[in-house]
Amino acid sequence: MFLELLRSETAASPDRRSAALQGLRAYQQARRPAARPPKPAIASAGRAVLRDYGGHGQPVVFVPSLINPPLVLDLARGNSLLRWLARQGVRPLLVDWGAPTADDRDMDIGGHVESLLVPLVRSLKRPPVLAGYCLGGTMAIAAANLVNVAGLVSIAAPWRFSGYAGQLDPISSLWDEAHETCQALGLVPMEVLQAGFWQMDPARTVAKFERFGRLESRSAATSAFVALEDWANAGAPLTFAAGRQLFDDFLVADLPGRGKWQVGGRTASPEAVDAPMLSFVSTTDRIVPRESAADFGTARELPLGHVGMIVGGRGRESLWQPLADWLKALPAPR
Repeated sequence: MFLELLRSETAASPDRRSAALQGLRAYQQARRPAARPPKPAIASAGRAVLRDYGGHGQPVVFVPSLINPPLVLDLARGNSLLRWLARQGVRPLLVDWGAPTADDRDMDIGGHVESLLVPLVRSLKRPPVLAGYCLGGTMAIAAANLVNVAGLVSIAAPWRFSGYAGQLDPISSLWDEAHETCQALGLVPMEVLQAGFWQMDPARTVAKFERFGRLESRSAATSAFVALEDWANAGAPLTFAAGRQLFDDFLVADLPGRGKWQVGGRTASPEAVDAPMLSFVSTTDRIVPRESAADFGTARELPLGHVGMIVGGRGRESLWQPLADWLKALPAPR
């Protein structure tokens, strides 16, 4: 799929095609550090677990997207929002969704909230803040309608899916082609979702490999690119029901934005959450455009891209300090 996209984007420029292929080869051959052991799990619900990143103070349950692995929040040594927050008087906890099988085919996105996320939150001794990233932010809003929380944070999270406007045509065509196969599998492979992301900005997808091919092989920029690209190209499949709900109920019908998404017998709505709320909205995000964000009333706009904005650590402290300060200033639980 990538090669087909590359061929169409560089049809008039053999030099660009060659440069992108060289960058792709350099990425494939790049050295990778040894994988770090996962943080300990302090609770489980089905295949999902809650991982403890240490620290003290306000517990914050970080809810990643179902798409791609959860470790974008703990991407690499020196580049981890969770490990940085653990040193700021906060106790970060990370939801790890695990890998679904065909037996999970009927669990949609709301089912993940109701059957996996809510039990993990209820296992804690005090109400946590829910902090959701991307689709995880959408799910955190729904969960905050079902359980008592100390606060709610969304980070580059879509809610008004009508904000995607004209970007949906290639994604809809892709889902039409893949629907029958995914239904038979009971799963939506990551490759289907990744191809959809590529279609949102094919020129940028090709250009990043052109740029990567010009980097020094042992530079910090090379290591950062490889870590991020490995994350973006990895991930468990979605259950068929979750994929169908994402494509049909969210991206096409915009049930959340229209106030029609029911989870746990309630209409999921940010307006119904009785807790302090904070929203981080990117001004340059192509996968979650600013027009799709929920209106929390308090939004911090960031001139950064979809993935680059999420990573914390060296050089990013000033970006995420407002989040740490907001979390520490929350009132004590009643």
